[in-house]
Amino acid sequence: METNERSVQTGGASDATLSRRQFLRMFALGTAATASGALLAACGGLPGAPGAGTSSRPLTPSFYQWIVDLHPSIPEVNKNFDGLNFQIAPVEGFGIERFVAEGKNKESTWDVYVGMTPFVEMTQLIKADVIEPWDNYIPKDVLDDFIPSIRAECTVDGKLYSWPFLLDVIGMSWNSGLTDTAGISSVPTTWDEYLANAKAVVDSGASPYGATFDARGWRSIAPFTHSQSSDVYTAEGLFDFTSDAAVEALILMKNIMDLANPDILNEGTTDGGVNNTPDEAAFAAQQVAYYTKYFNAPLRFAQTGGFSDKLQMAGLPKFADGEGSTVFWTTGACLFKYGQNKDKAVEYIRSLTYDQKIWQDSIAGSATAHPGQLPPYKSVYAGWEGSQPAWMQPFVSLVRQQLDRARGITNHLFGLTQFIIGKPYWEEFLTGTESDPKAALQKAKDAVAAELQKAS
Repeated sequence: METNERSVQTGGASDATLSRRQFLRMFALGTAATASGALLAACGGLPGAPGAGTSSRPLTPSFYQWIVDLHPSIPEVNKNFDGLNFQIAPVEGFGIERFVAEGKNKESTWDVYVGMTPFVEMTQLIKADVIEPWDNYIPKDVLDDFIPSIRAECTVDGKLYSWPFLLDVIGMSWNSGLTDTAGISSVPTTWDEYLANAKAVVDSGASPYGATFDARGWRSIAPFTHSQSSDVYTAEGLFDFTSDAAVEALILMKNIMDLANPDILNEGTTDGGVNNTPDEAAFAAQQVAYYTKYFNAPLRFAQTGGFSDKLQMAGLPKFADGEGSTVFWTTGACLFKYGQNKDKAVEYIRSLTYDQKIWQDSIAGSATAHPGQLPPYKSVYAGWEGSQPAWMQPFVSLVRQQLDRARGITNHLFGLTQFIIGKPYWEEFLTGTESDPKAALQKAKDAVAAELQKAS
């Protein structure tokens, strides 16, 4: 997703476009029905679609492309469901416009979407009346099996709207081949130690850059802030950009940038700017030693760069007097209100999320990828503790432990959008346009408030 807004091509022969911010504003104003109708018309509509209460079509799940790319055993799960109509979702850059457009017409091409992250789009989909809770369908034993913090992340007003699948926690990693060359043996636990080690790498000539991060706010300023304090959300659920912890986080980002790859603030080159980001390229090319991002990133890009045997990981550092928290989220499945085959969707998602081959490939890696994403279920970890599989990796216990100190980003209509709106303003401090970090963050906060005001 690009910094400010992204034009969504509606497809077909129409030239109509709709920026993501325009769509969100229209949605919040209650005028998205008009926008959705135009979008659906431009998409060619869904003539002849059967009613939601029928099951005249096969089970039709829709997946975010990256999940299919990183988890090669999904087709093996699919083989167990005769006639499955497996599809890739039209959601580049987290776009949900097509889902909302169909919901306004009380129809859905798909039964379930696998790719929803609660703080990103769940609130939008709930408010648009596009999805419904799983509670009336999900077995109680599954509901009770979710790790409590994950279940809470996926719950709104006591109802489970996301069936969690893939757990990500933000932490620290490093290329020990580079740190060994620099003569570094200590593992940094504070940000001061982290910066000192990164500088030592550069000074030694082991690599041109010492450390890097992903500049998208939910992957950088949010977890860095949590490492000082996770009590940084307003009563209405927004990230408090002007909190003392956020100011410290922004200063930290600038200090890291002094030791980082110079293109660190650039957008990614795929998926609307949110993926294939500069930090990933720098780490894979062994141009940088230390890296903070969700753990699946260093696992994947160490594999890409051919140094998986040199990869080390640990919890996110903290400020000397900090709380020591971080950020976690899950990517899961939502149930379309106007979809069909709801009981079959439950069978499918249960089979998918408990499948041991999915978790083996994720944890041990495959020829395709090494995502390292973990399951949301208590029973799965208990089973592994009771009888550890031969393919188990040490990082699993690390990530599971980090979950206990992590906090999810609060669900809100602007849960993700606030970081997109605010990014150009806090980057004024990072680039030197604004010398006062709190002033830059105040601009970010004011910009978010202005967008909310327009939507009120």
